[in-house]
Amino acid sequence: MGQENRRRLLLAMCALLVAPSSALAQQSSKVWRIAYISSGAGVEQSEEFRKGMRDLGYLEGKNVLIESLFARGDFSRLPAEAADLVKRKFDVIVVSGTPAANAVKRATSTIPVVMDTVGDPVASGLVTSLARPGGNITGLSLANTDLPAKWLELARSVSPGSKIGVLANPKQQTAQWYAKSIQSVAQKLRIEVPVAYAATADEIEDAFNLLDRKDVKTVILLPTGLFFANASQIAQFAVKHRMASIATSVFDAERGVLLSYGQNYNAFSRRAAAYVDKILKGAKPRDLPIEQPTNT
Repeated sequence: MGQENRRRLLLAMCALLVAPSSALAQQSSKVWRIAYISSGAGVEQSEEFRKGMRDLGYLEGKNVLIESLFARGDFSRLPAEAADLVKRKFDVIVVSGTPAANAVKRATSTIPVVMDTVGDPVASGLVTSLARPGGNITGLSLANTDLPAKWLELARSVSPGSKIGVLANPKQQTAQWYAKSIQSVAQKLRIEVPVAYAATADEIEDAFNLLDRKDVKTVILLPTGLFFANASQIAQFAVKHRMASIATSVFDAERGVLLSYGQNYNAFSRRAAAYVDKILKGAKPRDLPIEQPTNT
């Protein structure tokens, strides 16, 4: 072998050794860009997601940047905000709340999307099935068929013999499903459970006035970003109308609602970080089954 051929062989071998090292160095220096968009005022959940990312080795400003947006119950903002996130080409978008998830789904079919606290993604048309999402969306589902019966049971125990009512957001698909489920259980128990609707913060007081006229003494607040963002005001309305209030999040109880029973949203948000981690390491959302945690 001539000197020139030996030189070429040596250069080729060096290239094979250097290329993987260069690729690894490039990968290790990658700063991932994650967007977190919430239908409500999910500041606590956003922080829990950040904690989950830190636990997995992602340090903000070093190898990840996380930007959070909160619609605070104003769903009209979501389409424009989702479109802006897609335009800015985030690596992964985390969605909290079904309205936010729907807005992002309409905005992109390519950027990976991880659901944090989202209701029933199949009924909402977000995915084809829990086991096989089939598109760019995966994550966690809040859907739990046992919860409506448990909320009704809790309400009956709080004020035995008193009338129970439900406050729901008509724009929230999951809340409407929960309302129907509660009424179905109530029908079997031969009790009437009126439902009052509020689609904006300004409509909440009118909804309480309606429940008051129907002699409701205990009100179940169905999950929606709108009620979460206005939990303190809702708690005040409940006191004003002398109603016991039952919510679905511990955060609502911290803002004055009498009782809460539901999934552990903090656990959901931390678990969402695990999905993001898998996607950043190469997994495809369509291959990651949607989970239904049972923590309450």
